[in-house]
Amino acid sequence: MPEVAPRANGTGSPLLAVRDLQAWYGESHILHGVAFDVAQGEVVTLLGRNGAGKTTTLKSIMGVVPRREGSVLFENQQTVNLASNRIARLGVAWCPEERGIFASLSVEENLMLPPKVRDGGMAVEQIYELFPNLAERRASQGTKLSGGEQQMLAIGRILRTGARLLLLDEPTEGLAPVIVQQIGRTIVQLKARGYTILLVEQNFLFAATVADRHYVMEHGRIIDMIANSELDAKMPKVHEYLGV
Repeated sequence: MPEVAPRANGTGSPLLAVRDLQAWYGESHILHGVAFDVAQGEVVTLLGRNGAGKTTTLKSIMGVVPRREGSVLFENQQTVNLASNRIARLGVAWCPEERGIFASLSVEENLMLPPKVRDGGMAVEQIYELFPNLAERRASQGTKLSGGEQQMLAIGRILRTGARLLLLDEPTEGLAPVIVQQIGRTIVQLKARGYTILLVEQNFLFAATVADRHYVMEHGRIIDMIANSELDAKMPKVHEYLGV
């Protein structure tokens, strides 16, 4: 498979530049030279079948895999040898698929838990405006929330930190269609506010409504890049890649 050139829209240096990224879990070599760019203000998705390496790519950017090599530049700063807490303080936030809601804390306590790492984070009231469901449930414990409300809380929690690059792992997994639509509207609003989002998503139809570009992964490699404007013309190839 020929190497896919990393490409970000616009001019100047990309906000995130990944080159020759390798990752291992023990003896298992998961990522094999992953390379791509994400420009400031873009929404970019990683697509691929289960086991393609999408989540491991997010974890590698965040520094939470046991071993990684290569280059990950965020705002032109090399992060591949930094601990995850230092990467977070640069302005990168990860929202994992399992959400990590603290069941014994209220919605508002969950929102207030992460420290601010940079200026420009959203205030709690701004998060409530983005997610009215959370405002209504602000005193409820994490265990009392629906799956969709937990996902809103997980996203809302990282918006307080001041991070400008959001890594979202399967934000629509297992959610009802009406909640998926709400998450989609939220991503569009966050882009309008200047956030940059790298999104892992199995729901390709959802990804097509929010993303500027899509990188396709297979066996721990990027095998194609498709602009959202090219989707109609390349849909047969997308179906082949994703097995749909």
